Amino acid sequence: MPDHATSASPAVQTQLDRLWSLSPGADILGLGRVTELLARIGNPQDRLPPVFHVAGTNGKGSTCAFLRAAIEAAGRTAHVYTSPHLVRFNERIRIAGCLIEDDALANLLAEVLDHADGIGASFFEVTTAAAFLAFSRTPADACIVEVGLGGRLDATNVIASPAATGIAQLGVDHQFFLGNTAEEIAGEKAGIAKAGVPLVTMRYPASVAQRVASVAHAAGAPVSAAGETWQFSADDRHLTYKDTAGSIETPLPALAGPHQPENLALAIAMLRHQRQLRIPPKAYETAAGAARWPARMQRLGQGPLTALLPEGSQLWLDGGHNPAAGIAVAAALREIVDAGSRIHLVLGMLANKDPEGLLAPIREFVTSLHAVPVPDHDCHAPEDLAAIARAMTIPAFVAPDSVAALTAIARDSTAPPIILILGSLYLAGEVLAENDEAPD
Repeated sequence: MPDHATSASPAVQTQLDRLWSLSPGADILGLGRVTELLARIGNPQDRLPPVFHVAGTNGKGSTCAFLRAAIEAAGRTAHVYTSPHLVRFNERIRIAGCLIEDDALANLLAEVLDHADGIGASFFEVTTAAAFLAFSRTPADACIVEVGLGGRLDATNVIASPAATGIAQLGVDHQFFLGNTAEEIAGEKAGIAKAGVPLVTMRYPASVAQRVASVAHAAGAPVSAAGETWQFSADDRHLTYKDTAGSIETPLPALAGPHQPENLALAIAMLRHQRQLRIPPKAYETAAGAARWPARMQRLGQGPLTALLPEGSQLWLDGGHNPAAGIAVAAALREIVDAGSRIHLVLGMLANKDPEGLLAPIREFVTSLHAVPVPDHDCHAPEDLAAIARAMTIPAFVAPDSVAALTAIARDSTAPPIILILGSLYLAGEVLAENDEAPD
């Protein structure tokens, strides 16, 4: 599914338009094009501060957020490259803690595109090159890089010697590119392993763990897996992390959802298993409460959308779009929803995603579903989503957009409703913009 991006800055939009005119306009995996492009601009990926490279089906963005929070709590600075953006393209590139400014972004994209003739580089490959170029020109103590798609053939997988690599939760997604089984997908994610660099992973089923270990062994990377070289546990107040160097106790993460302690623990393990950056234990305590990652079980604040709802309502937002995300959302809803209560779901999904797989874990919590399109993207028709929901015994309706869906829910509710908007990070970005909550 190709990236889409617009900008309020005419200078940035000029370069984005130029990029679209040159890009093949589709996901294409492989390192040949990005390697040639980076060589033409001086191989900036070889001049980065210590890199923390994170892959995974779900949770890799949250892990990156915890990494950044811990590094900054230690008084250090970090560059961050993540995707996709939610509201502004600038969100993808954070330079020493700050989102890239429009003028700098426009100039960087122009510089990279000036060297891109004849390569056929994709949107993501060009923007990855621009991010690495930006990071190479500004001092920082660390660099956090989120894999875009897969790992082995992802454009970010050109960094020869990161400080640590990590793999978050694994599941089945992007099968067209990565394979049809959990083991095949795990092998692609583990392709970020590098010789002599610790590969830190969560606990996986035996067959998946074996595939990860096999790929890592072939690369010469030591594996540090949860339950083996490190452990964590969480109660209703604290997370406790342990490894051979000792133990750390932190508050539970401020990020909502019972899966977030696992992501925090993975970030701690990545930092504890590398040797290039010292992070004191106190920084992890701060990171638990300081990390922010928009559109991941985020409760929206006061704004134009929440103003449509009666006082006492709750409006939640999550960009989850695959079966593993459905399981995580269901676990979060068990904490949010009182016994006997149910939620109203607003759902929009890209055409290459699995609605049944996302809905199955959460259907027990849903009292109604309003299906909406994902603006400017190839998506499931709302009528089709509604039909799928009805076949799963979920009362379903169709709305032209989120505003109309929320208005209908508010009109028909006899008590302040709990609403979750779900199904696509692109839809989440539209919602954040409409509620004046763009990430900063």
